[in-house]
Amino acid sequence: MDFEINLILFYGITFGILLMTIVYTFVRYLYSKEIFYISYCFMQIFSLIFIIGYSKLYEISHFYKEASFILASISALIFAINYYEGQFIPKITTYKELFINTFLLNIVILTAFYHYILFEYLPYTIIYAVLFISIVFNLKQGFKPTLIYVVGWSFFCIVLFIFDFKNFYITKGYFDLVLLVFTLEAVLFTVSIAYKYNDLKKQNIEFEKMVLQQSKFVKSGEMIANITHQFRQPLNNISYILINIKKRFESGKLDDVFFEKKIEQANEQLIFLSKTINDFKEFYEKSKNIEDFLVKDAIQNALTILSADIKKHNISISLDFEVYEGIKVFGVKNELSQVILSIVSNSIDVLKNKEFPKIFIRVLASSAEVIIEIFDNGGGIKPKNIKRIFEPYFSTKEEGTGIGLYLSKIIIEESFNGKLQVQNIEDGAKFSIFIEKAI
Repeated sequence: MDFEINLILFYGITFGILLMTIVYTFVRYLYSKEIFYISYCFMQIFSLIFIIGYSKLYEISHFYKEASFILASISALIFAINYYEGQFIPKITTYKELFINTFLLNIVILTAFYHYILFEYLPYTIIYAVLFISIVFNLKQGFKPTLIYVVGWSFFCIVLFIFDFKNFYITKGYFDLVLLVFTLEAVLFTVSIAYKYNDLKKQNIEFEKMVLQQSKFVKSGEMIANITHQFRQPLNNISYILINIKKRFESGKLDDVFFEKKIEQANEQLIFLSKTINDFKEFYEKSKNIEDFLVKDAIQNALTILSADIKKHNISISLDFEVYEGIKVFGVKNELSQVILSIVSNSIDVLKNKEFPKIFIRVLASSAEVIIEIFDNGGGIKPKNIKRIFEPYFSTKEEGTGIGLYLSKIIIEESFNGKLQVQNIEDGAKFSIFIEKAI
């Protein structure tokens, strides 16, 4: 009687752990949309049906039990392939590598065979075998979340084999070993999948950093045109200054007052050129100098980059501070410049064919936040698009990448702990950036 109660309790614990892993992996799938999460979730659902039938606590027909076993095996294979890390077939260039990989493959086959003999449940054996291959064929790849799963199960199998645990377990009349493996596998993989999630998160952050840098060069031709435009006028002015000095010198009318005046004018143009170079250099550099910086400087840097486009399309742009111009925020200046550039660049694209195009940038502040509003008279965003405007790779432009506003939102939320919002106004669209004031 006590044994039956304990057995029912053990089954209850097993059912509970399986339900926990089902919910956990399903929630992870909703956030990440990774196939390996949903395939593992389905494998555990079908495994739960199988173990319920296996327990005989509830009446389940033989057909449903076998169908759940087959579907669990298929789901396990899909999961293992998608969770697999590295190459399926290693590159073999020497006899030494051939010998080593053949030896390792034999270990995998023998261990997987013993795994099945020991636990008598094919889905888990499939996962174990495929992920074991992932480890042995990609040893040079370093630590992977898969290692937790494979090493844990391998150690468990070796211990059971050395001590002939299965025979001992059955002889003593303990609870069914299948129950134990269901419980341990679910717990072990929950740990492994947590590492996998963190690994994916790190990879996603690195990818976003790479895309952020690449997005700055997407319109490299236009940027070169902007630099050319910025340099042309100062260089022309310096040329005229030199011509004036030469003419005065040749006519014998070059005096100290005129010479000093022209030198001062030339220096002003050189300072302007130097500032322009610094603006472009600062915008494209990869370094993250986290510091207090002037909001005005970040805005001006972005407008410097886009000045040629603004003038080319006769766009009127105004910058209005409804707070003192020396207001600062904390973060990376060129990242805020990137956000402003992306928003203003989108406005320029919308305004190219508009009559009397205008862009307004307004800087306000509350007791705790700096608010940067950027709006135009481009007619606004279609209601069906405004909900998706910050989604990755969503664009309403034929040649748009759909990453500019997506990255802008990431930057504001993660780098500045702020908010980026959009709304339609009377004549156009308004983007609002909320960032905490620098202390």
